[in-house]
Amino acid sequence: MYVFDDDSLATFDSLVHKLNLVSLLGEVKPAVVMFGATFTGKALAPRVATALEAGLTSNCTAVELQKDGSLLQVRPAFTGNFLAHVKIRTVPAMVSVRYRALEAREKDESRKGDVIKKEVHKVESGVKVLGKGAAKAASIAGADVVVCAGRGLKKAEDFALVEQLASALGGVVGATRPLVDDGWISKDHQVGFSGAIVKPKLYIGVGVSGSPQHLAGIRDSGTIVAINSDPSVALFRIADYAVVGDLYEIVPQMIDLLKK
Repeated sequence: MYVFDDDSLATFDSLVHKLNLVSLLGEVKPAVVMFGATFTGKALAPRVATALEAGLTSNCTAVELQKDGSLLQVRPAFTGNFLAHVKIRTVPAMVSVRYRALEAREKDESRKGDVIKKEVHKVESGVKVLGKGAAKAASIAGADVVVCAGRGLKKAEDFALVEQLASALGGVVGATRPLVDDGWISKDHQVGFSGAIVKPKLYIGVGVSGSPQHLAGIRDSGTIVAINSDPSVALFRIADYAVVGDLYEIVPQMIDLLKK
């Protein structure tokens, strides 16, 4: 493991971080470089790829090492309606991967490694931090409980009901793509292949029909609960618990019971 440890790196600066990372990659010459598809990763990965003249596949939901040694990358395409399978010919193959898209392996205590501290290259990039904003709400991709609203909601103000249920469960609010497209809630709450892939211990779909893209984004959830007045919706087919009824009657009852 290579470590850059210096106060000059305390605040993320894409130019400074790129300089140090490009220097390291030029020295160790890896076959694959992976970034998290986070705000930081999305800012850093293309800069590093450009400096190395390497191909980059961003926002991957799966990666697979092929028999010929190449890396197959899978990512949503055409606003999530298709899955593109990509192979990069350049070396290193560079990818950014969505949070929780890959399963963590079991910890292997028998494996050992060296920690190699590298010299930090310092440069004046001209970036100055004037202040820091308030911390963002919990990331939907990393939440243990997600309460997701769908087209069953009649108006944007009704998200208050979904928020109350999420709060009572200690979870976060999600939404399907149509509600995000209509401006009812921000993009960072979108659940599905074109939004965030979620793997919570508990997922509750409130008025969610279950498009293929949405189901693909929640399929690895621990327990799936669906609430919908239409018993034929696709979400019911994969749900562990299916509640047929009016969400405006069922959700308030759930909230009352949880408060008790």
